[in-house]
Amino acid sequence: MIRVVVVDDQPLVRAGITMLVNAEEDIDVVAEAADGQEALVQVRAQRPDVVLMDVRMPGTDGIEATRAVTHEGLTARDGQPIRIIILTTYHVDEAVYAALRAGASGFLLKDAAPTEIATAIRAVAAGEGWLGAAVTRRLIDDFAARPEQNAPTPAEMAQLTPREREVLTLLARGLTNADVAGKLFISEATVKTHLARVMAKLNVREKSQAVAAAYQTGLVQPQTPRPRPSQ
Repeated sequence: MIRVVVVDDQPLVRAGITMLVNAEEDIDVVAEAADGQEALVQVRAQRPDVVLMDVRMPGTDGIEATRAVTHEGLTARDGQPIRIIILTTYHVDEAVYAALRAGASGFLLKDAAPTEIATAIRAVAAGEGWLGAAVTRRLIDDFAARPEQNAPTPAEMAQLTPREREVLTLLARGLTNADVAGKLFISEATVKTHLARVMAKLNVREKSQAVAAAYQTGLVQPQTPRPRPSQ
């Protein structure tokens, strides 16, 4: 079972998310919290695999709570880092950027489909990043247009091997680990090894941060997506 803590200051929203998540056979909500401070209490006690974290809450907000989980090095019961998915009612704004920089594994809109919420939880529990499909391109384009002071330096990027750069480029273009493995004719485990080395060299904790770095440093250029055919 994937153990989850749901954090939101609105009781009805929190109850709705909990109900949807608990409907999945392989996912279990082990605790709820109404603010960031309570979230930290529950996370330390329950040691979940994944936290669904509202970004805006009174008192300790989702960004501060995410930063605390990351800085404390809190782990799930299996010893893996606790993964955090930020929940937001907005598409992209400064709070989302701050949460990703604080160590979040990705983010979802609160009105995401139940299947997307479950898929996101499974993905981050497996070590993947998750950026909601409805806002991924806008996030990347906007993030790339405003390099942060903590963006990787040219020297850090130069440490990447040609294969590591190739893997990072494909991931930044939206391919999954499995897609990259198939395209490069290597195993998925090898892709994860390359990604781990990339993150270590760029001094980032999450895949989403490595992807953002690829755009910030110009390794990958934002492209306007082609319109999808109507169904």
